Amino acid sequence: MVILDEKSLSLMQPPPPPYVEAGPISPPPFPTQSRAPPTLSTLPPHILLRIVYETFSDGRVEKQRKVLYWLTMSLRLVNRSVYVACMHVLRSTYLPAYASLIRSPYTSDPFPHGTSSTTESASSASLRPAQSVQRETRVLDLYIVLKVREDVWTDDSEFHLEREESFKDLFDLMQPRARLEDLVRHYGTREGVISVPSASGFTQVASAPATPTTPTHSKKIVSWKTDASSSRIGRSTAFALPFAALSASYSPRAVGVVLTTRQSKRKIVEIPRTREETLEVSAKKLVRELRDWLASNPDHGVR
Repeated sequence: MVILDEKSLSLMQPPPPPYVEAGPISPPPFPTQSRAPPTLSTLPPHILLRIVYETFSDGRVEKQRKVLYWLTMSLRLVNRSVYVACMHVLRSTYLPAYASLIRSPYTSDPFPHGTSSTTESASSASLRPAQSVQRETRVLDLYIVLKVREDVWTDDSEFHLEREESFKDLFDLMQPRARLEDLVRHYGTREGVISVPSASGFTQVASAPATPTTPTHSKKIVSWKTDASSSRIGRSTAFALPFAALSASYSPRAVGVVLTTRQSKRKIVEIPRTREETLEVSAKKLVRELRDWLASNPDHGVR
C-alpha cells in the first residue's frame, strides 16, 4: 500500500504550457518584421568612427596624408554624422601642430567646452561638435584645410614650397581674436553681462554672486546698506547681451567689442593694451567695460 501526499502529487503534475505571444509564430532567430538596412546616418557614432579610422593604411606617410586630404575635401561633406567622425580624427591629428604655432603671450583652447547633460538625447550630443560655440574651433578647422592641402602639394611635387605667409593671418590675427572672443564669453557669462543659448534652447546667464551687506547699528534700530555694485550687477544680468551679436576687434595696441544688430554695427567698448599683455587680462578688462556700458545703457534693445 502506497501513501501519496500532496507534495508528491504536485510534482507529478505536467508543467504549464510555454508562453506563446499572440500572432503568427516565426522560427527563431528570424523576426516577423523586416528591418531597414543600416546607413551612414543611422550607424552608432563609435562604429562610424571605427570605419573612418580603418580608411588609414599602414603604408607610407604620403598615403596617410592623401587620406587626410580625402577626409577633409570629400568624406566629411557626406552628412553630419560623417562630418563629426572625420573632424574628430582631423582635429586630434593636427592639434599638436596647431598648438606649436601659437605665439607668446597668446593661449589656445580650440576644443568645445560644453559637456553633454544626462537628460539630453544622443543625437543632440552628437551634433554639438558641429555647432560649437567655441569660436577658435573655426580657426583650427581653417588651419586643417590649409595644412592638408600644403602637405599633399609638397608630396606631389618637389618644386612646391610651403608659404609661411599663408599661415600668417591665422596666427597673427584670427587666432588671437577668436581666443579673445571665447575668453570674453567665458568671463562675461560668469559676470552676467553675456548670455549664451544652451542646447535645449534656453539662455544661460550666470547669476550674480551675492554681495555681503554691511550692517549699521544705531541703538535698537538696525538698518542694512546694500552695496551699489550689487545693484549694478543685477541690472546687467537682467539685460545681458547675446554672445551671437558680439565680436572682437583686435590689434596689437587695442582691443574692443563690436555689437552687431539688424540696423547697425558699432564698437561699444575699446581698451588699450600692450604687446606683452595676455589675452586673459584683456578679456577681463573688456568685461568690466561691458558691465559699465550695460549699466549706462539698460535699454539697448538687443535680445
